[in-house]
Amino acid sequence: MNALTLPEPIAAYFAAEHDPEALGQCFTAQAVMKDDGHTYTGIDAIKVFMAEASAKYAATSVPFAIEREDGVQLVRANCSGNFPGSPIVLSYRFRLESGLIASLEVTV
Repeated sequence: MNALTLPEPIAAYFAAEHDPEALGQCFTAQAVMKDDGHTYTGIDAIKVFMAEASAKYAATSVPFAIEREDGVQLVRANCSGNFPGSPIVLSYRFRLESGLIASLEVTV
């Protein structure tokens, strides 16, 4: 089985899944993240959300596919954790800018 090759900021995002400080280094200063029906703007808001989500759900995401779609890197990942319906497949739509994540939308 071939390993999935992800662009560096996306690989760093998944590697830092439970480390909000490291996650913060993956995003631009004014990045926007949409997840679970909410929008988080800026690194501090994203780090707070990710820390709370990590503590609450202990979710682990394993990317298995990537494709480019209208200037966005669409990554699909198996996600399991302490939430109803686990495991599920999530779609992560990353827009990259200057080697960092400028926006991220996570959907089912």
